[in-house]
Amino acid sequence: ATAAPEPAGGEAFAALSPVVRAARLLEEVRTQVAHVLGLDGPGRVDPAQGFFTLGMDSLTSVELRNRLQTRLGRPLPSTLAFDHPTAEKAAAFLAAQFEAPVAPAATAAAALRAADDALAGAAPIAIVGLALRFPGGADTPEKLWALLRDGVDAITEVPRERWDIDEYFDADPAAVGKISVRHGGFVHGADQFDAGFFGVSPREAMHMDPQQRLLLQTAWEALEHAGIAPEALAGTAAGVFVGISNQDYTQMLAARGLDTIDSYVGSGNAHSVAAGRLSYTLGLQGPSIAIDTACSSSLVATHLAVQSLRTGECRVALAGGVNL
Repeated sequence: ATAAPEPAGGEAFAALSPVVRAARLLEEVRTQVAHVLGLDGPGRVDPAQGFFTLGMDSLTSVELRNRLQTRLGRPLPSTLAFDHPTAEKAAAFLAAQFEAPVAPAATAAAALRAADDALAGAAPIAIVGLALRFPGGADTPEKLWALLRDGVDAITEVPRERWDIDEYFDADPAAVGKISVRHGGFVHGADQFDAGFFGVSPREAMHMDPQQRLLLQTAWEALEHAGIAPEALAGTAAGVFVGISNQDYTQMLAARGLDTIDSYVGSGNAHSVAAGRLSYTLGLQGPSIAIDTACSSSLVATHLAVQSLRTGECRVALAGGVNL
């Protein structure tokens, strides 16, 4: 006796009635969420509870998307868990994918090109120069590419110039006032800064958030990488768009005592000054904006820079972010 093979993946779900499919999809989402979060079965996943309340993060959200994409045989957005952050909402979104035909890749690509052309209305945007600082000694685009290409592990033990890890480490995660890890991703040479080159006094440099110093260094290098003499932009409507969200250095300065607080603490640690200092140092007269949207700050900064270029507010823009 022979039998037709059972449909696999998306075909199996497509063959179901809408009501049954919706129930099966909900169970599938709960199962995969439980798997990526290490929970004891789908019964531990409340259909109405937020994924991130359950403990999901950006990495496990991508793993969830990948597992569902494989199971359903449908391309799914990497933002699935963010746009539909409960099992109920995610299942409803997945159900909708079976109700509408999947657009051919060529059609989707054509639609994207048409939308981009409508937004542009002028010459395309070009990235003409890059500069960066990443853990693992990646301080040029070429070194970053080599680090990624070769699969280098850029995680190291806490450098002694940052803090004494032995003083703060305790293997017990419940130990009060301690940390239970000895490693992380650290930008090398974060304490090194040629203050005189940028016209900053030693006293001001001491009170300046190292994030501002990194921005000055990388902005200058980005212009050099682009073949643009920094002084050539002085007086022009060049824009600055900086993603920045952390203010750890302010806490360190405050811990030294109130008698060490002066006006440089304000200018050295304000997010607005992080962007404004670049404009001031380079003599730029275009938009100068600091953006804090948490993890997406650099992406939003780049998005706003592109918009500014397309509307003619500026002809060139420095865009990026810093997190130290």
